[in-house]
Amino acid sequence: MIQKKETLLEIHDLSVSFRMYDHGLEQTDLKVISDLHLTVYPGEIVAIAGSSGSGKSLLASAILGILPGNATVYGHISYKGQQLSAERQRQLRGTKIALVPQSVAYLDPLLKVGQQADGHKKPYPTEKRRSLFKRFGLPDKTEQLYPYQLSGGMARRVLVSTALITDSELIIADEPTPGMSLNQALEALKMFREMANEGKAVILITHDIDLAFEFADRVAVFYAGTTVETAPASDFKKGPNALRHPYSKALWRALPQNGFHSIEGFQPYAGNLPKGCLFAPRCPYKTSKCEEGIPPVTEVRGGEVRCYHVT
Repeated sequence: MIQKKETLLEIHDLSVSFRMYDHGLEQTDLKVISDLHLTVYPGEIVAIAGSSGSGKSLLASAILGILPGNATVYGHISYKGQQLSAERQRQLRGTKIALVPQSVAYLDPLLKVGQQADGHKKPYPTEKRRSLFKRFGLPDKTEQLYPYQLSGGMARRVLVSTALITDSELIIADEPTPGMSLNQALEALKMFREMANEGKAVILITHDIDLAFEFADRVAVFYAGTTVETAPASDFKKGPNALRHPYSKALWRALPQNGFHSIEGFQPYAGNLPKGCLFAPRCPYKTSKCEEGIPPVTEVRGGEVRCYHVT
């Protein structure tokens, strides 16, 4: 685990809403992220875990400033201690902050893969890119192919390469491994680990939680658009007693190797969130206090958690 030092990325009380049409011409604000907290230090990998719809990919878009026009962002996002304004997001995007997007549709269908991966920076990093392609097991001819000629796994490996080839200080990898073989996924995560060891930071958004535990320094658990716990990755290896939040414990027990145990209920949808703690309707420890307000973020046993009953 890295030592505490100046943060690279710091997010406090982040909320994201979308202006939507409700009935006829009546508009409403649909809040999809609420009071989210996250801190990222140089030299670490922070994995973000949580079920679909918990706000993981939206967070990436909020950091990069690429949310659609009907989105409204509240809260505080700073990069190297300075507020991340829209202008600064434009300056950092693709230079100091790189994205490995979830969708392979980000590849331009009209450009050959090698040309896209090299980017616009001159001199073109062709040899570095070829070396990355080789590490990912991509054939030499890949650089001459168009995106439609790639398999899904090949396209994802190309997307990962385009981020690794930059001089970025922060890499946001949004589900980078689906479609890859186990060896290819391990190679990608190994390269992210190498970049973190060189002093860069990686936000790893993933459903491959088992792999994340092996390579990440910390794991942030998202639920219904907020952070419920951030803990050392080693705590997830120790088991539920080392974790702090009831949802984190349930997530651990839901893993196949831990019995695949599910809990009753479902994650609430945006626009129909419960009052107070968002996990309260499914929590076995719920009391009336849990319904009064969202628990504050507190430091417990080397991690951070939102829960009134944590010990």
